[in-house]
Amino acid sequence: MKIRLLAVGTRMPGWIRDGYREYARRMPRECALELVEIAPGRRGRSTPAARAVEEEGRRMLAALGRGERVIALDVLGQGWSTGQLAERLRGWLGGGCDVSLLVGGPDGLAPACLERASQRWSLSPLTLPHPLVRVVLAEQLYRAWTLVSGHPYHRA
Repeated sequence: MKIRLLAVGTRMPGWIRDGYREYARRMPRECALELVEIAPGRRGRSTPAARAVEEEGRRMLAALGRGERVIALDVLGQGWSTGQLAERLRGWLGGGCDVSLLVGGPDGLAPACLERASQRWSLSPLTLPHPLVRVVLAEQLYRAWTLVSGHPYHRA
């Protein structure tokens, strides 16, 4: 199984790239984490943000693989504890299909992406900077994997 993180944004600060890579490299082959960067839509005075979000959404949907389980990261989604994420990960591993996690840009996900998702997951009721979400997601997926595999990383 592969977990693909489809995230809007292509020029991240070094600390974001490094943080994401650190946790992604820790993931085992049977649960590999792959980042797919989606080019942001054009924004400007004469271009409404909604148009940029639609453009990002089209790119994101085009990047999805066939048969993937799609989960949208959405502030209005359901919050999962680390234990609940570990149980979902266990189910994904047993289900045999790849998973794509969709992370929008500064203006969120396109409605078409939210409709395509089988679940909506909220990392926090706080508003997080969208680049930081990459690092938080990678760390939480690694933490969930350590729970599933019995590794001592998680100490809660």
